[in-house]
Amino acid sequence: MEIIRLESSNNNIFKKIVEWNYNWWGQKNGKSLEEIHYIFEHSICTGDRLPQTFVALIDGEPVGMYQLSMTDDLDSRPDIYPWIANVYVDEAYRGQHVCEALMETVPKNARSIGLNELYLYTSHMGLYEKYGWNFVEEIKLFKDNANIERIYKLNL
Repeated sequence: MEIIRLESSNNNIFKKIVEWNYNWWGQKNGKSLEEIHYIFEHSICTGDRLPQTFVALIDGEPVGMYQLSMTDDLDSRPDIYPWIANVYVDEAYRGQHVCEALMETVPKNARSIGLNELYLYTSHMGLYEKYGWNFVEEIKLFKDNANIERIYKLNL
């Protein structure tokens, strides 16, 4: 498995991550496929700029992803940043250590652009703790399609 930083939107890897995110959260949040494409097209930064998108590949095919970003859609906590967001593993590859491989690259990738901490929010309990993330608090999202989520922090 290889983890790459996505640096172009002109490829099948980009098309796949747009499809994943549209199906995962775009549709339920009223976003069009075109809007998700636009969001991700502007989520490909290089150097030390954010956001940055990282993709796990097996035999050249995308199987998972995450992003490092200054913002997330957690409107109720604008005081918390930077974020790891859109952590996703293709359903066909779940249980095959893709998330583990992705999480192992987070500290190095984040430190390489000058970050010393990251936050995430999720409904998962017991997953991110395995990779060094520390539970901070539960938080209400104030969204129609979500309840209470958990905030985690990773010190780099």
